[in-house]
Amino acid sequence: MAVGFGKYVAYRVVNGIVILFFAVLVMSALFTKVATIQAENQVDLQTQTWISNYIQTHGEPPTEQQIEAYQMYLKKEYGLTKSYLGRVWMYTIDTFFFKWGQSSQALFGTHDVKSQIKTALSRTVLLFTTAQIIIILIGITLGTKCAQKPGSLLDRTISILAMVTTSLPTWWVGMLMILLFVFYAGLLPVKLYSQIYMPHWTDVLKKMTLPVLTLVIVAFGGWSWIIRNIMIGTMQEDFIMVARAKGVPERKVVYGHALRASAPPVVTMIIFAMLGSMGGAIITEIIFNWPGMGRLYWQAINANAVRTMMALNYMFAFIYVFAMVFADILYGYLDPRVRVGASAGS
Repeated sequence: MAVGFGKYVAYRVVNGIVILFFAVLVMSALFTKVATIQAENQVDLQTQTWISNYIQTHGEPPTEQQIEAYQMYLKKEYGLTKSYLGRVWMYTIDTFFFKWGQSSQALFGTHDVKSQIKTALSRTVLLFTTAQIIIILIGITLGTKCAQKPGSLLDRTISILAMVTTSLPTWWVGMLMILLFVFYAGLLPVKLYSQIYMPHWTDVLKKMTLPVLTLVIVAFGGWSWIIRNIMIGTMQEDFIMVARAKGVPERKVVYGHALRASAPPVVTMIIFAMLGSMGGAIITEIIFNWPGMGRLYWQAINANAVRTMMALNYMFAFIYVFAMVFADILYGYLDPRVRVGASAGS
């Protein structure tokens, strides 16, 4: 028996929240020890600073009781007075409700973790999501054309391109692009890729050119090949033959019937691709000196910025779980049979 769509949505959302919470709990348990060590170091550092300021103000050092009282105050602020499990729970709740606090290191010009991720995420979306939209549009267009005429010159060409381009490492293609277009051809200035931050939006657009081109070259063939295979299976269905027999125009058969019938797996691919693009890529961003999520994660690892790493891991998990829940809800809306399976499983 199928459940109502509202109950189905509520069931999937609650499932997603529970899964995300347990993921944060496990992550907090892994990071708590390192976070505790950093918090203890911060207490010692702030205590020494406070003692120096006290001496300059009062002309004499504070008493042992004053120092102990100040240290106890700091330990309560950092949660060091709690047990290990208490600290794990504290980090879990803080991370889950986006209370990320201050990083031990200044990354992207600030210690505030929310500001770091906000800055990095906007730049990653600007680059990777833009590239992903172009890849999807090219992939659907070429894949559909290939499915219309299997074995044609276009179909064979795209098949070869898909095999070659998907085998190329993105970092290698990126380095080749910089070598060809920046150093040999001189079409773009070297300073674009020798510094991280761009002072003007026109420089940002210029700097996006090569990484977007690199991502499109590497990924468009694979997308075209997948769409082509999905469409070929649909084009052989009986309802397509009936539509053609009725004299329905070929364009409407392809785009109004076949592509629509192929929508569920294609929509799933698009959802995961679009949301996955928000995670960035460490190596690609380092090669092109692009200050996005991948570069922020790399800097956080090098600086041992635990708060930033925890927040980034949470964001990656959040994006993945959101994609799963959104795809499930969309499937349940498009196909009531999915809701029947959900009611049977629950």
